[in-house]
Amino acid sequence: MAIIEWLLLLFLIVCAISVSITKSLLNSVIIFMSYSLVMAVIWVLLRSPDLAITEAAVGAGVTSVLFFLALRKVGQLEHKKDEEEKE
Repeated sequence: MAIIEWLLLLFLIVCAISVSITKSLLNSVIIFMSYSLVMAVIWVLLRSPDLAITEAAVGAGVTSVLFFLALRKVGQLEHKKDEEEKE
């Protein structure tokens, strides 16, 4: 069990560093979602299911949806129909 915990903690560190290094905003949001989901798993391993549910709902759910909406507003996330209309 300790090996899984160490791997999850290592993954969290890698996610934190890669969010600051990546150039694409979409990739940053996806990495943030994976960070939140892994953090929820760690909360479950620490026997704190209330924090795990909150982290999964707010961190990976609501916040990610808001980030995707913000990306769409600034033009970083476009639909294929928009791209076809431009051509």
